Amino acid sequence: MTIKKITQGANFLATYPQVFRCPICHQAMTAEQTSLICPDHHQFDLSKKGTLYFLQKQIKTEYTTEMLAARGRMIQRGIFKPMLDLISEWLPADNQLTIDVGCGEGGLLTQLAQRGLNGPKIGFDISKDGIYLASQQQVSDTFWCVADLTNLPFADHSTSTILNIFSPSHYREFARVLTTDGTFIKVIPGPNYLHELRQAFFNGDDKENYSNEPVMQHLGEVATILKQQELNYQFELTNNEAFADLLQMSPLEWQAPLEQVEALKNNPFSHISINLQIVQCQLK
Repeated sequence: MTIKKITQGANFLATYPQVFRCPICHQAMTAEQTSLICPDHHQFDLSKKGTLYFLQKQIKTEYTTEMLAARGRMIQRGIFKPMLDLISEWLPADNQLTIDVGCGEGGLLTQLAQRGLNGPKIGFDISKDGIYLASQQQVSDTFWCVADLTNLPFADHSTSTILNIFSPSHYREFARVLTTDGTFIKVIPGPNYLHELRQAFFNGDDKENYSNEPVMQHLGEVATILKQQELNYQFELTNNEAFADLLQMSPLEWQAPLEQVEALKNNPFSHISINLQIVQCQLK
């Protein structure tokens, strides 16, 4: 018998109410049927999809359903398989809680769960469209919510692992919600990440070249790096559908003139460069 999504969400809240805190008054919350409620009566109700919306006002993002669905299809094709394999090796055997920051459509967290990531898992994103897609993922002991990176709805020292993959960081909030020995894994695009797209869209322009040095330098200032590995490989684009999804999933397309995007669709690449820095850290 299939359990309804809202029932799955309610079961998660009932099992792990201690990991949440009210994003308005920052007090602990209790689970009551299909809601989380704090002592000041701020109440957050589950949607029919079993998700929670923690934002005080709706935020418009460029991460549409179409873009995120394209990313999900590329993840299923294996574009990030080497990265996911490495992260799964670095994850602790016994997780208190794993939080995926900026989870999008939930594909990466789902893939890690399929590779053996155990314990409760929460994926959140500022995109309501992303969380709607994530709620369709088939992964157990996992909760999806819409939340703000700068005001996490999670209790102090409630998580042992934060995943920060291709998404912005807020190190002060990370430090607050991580346990004293907790770690976060950050994935940062390298200079050659999607190089063929950059070259096609911005040939001769400053945008053609990308450096992750500022991100890496700031990370070194706020965190102790425990492990670091660079991945550099070519991913084969086996058909026009894969190439179209690659274009749609990349924010680079937003910055390119429409005529260049259309011209590129008519001359698809056979492969794309993936260049990533994967870093496991503890905050200082």
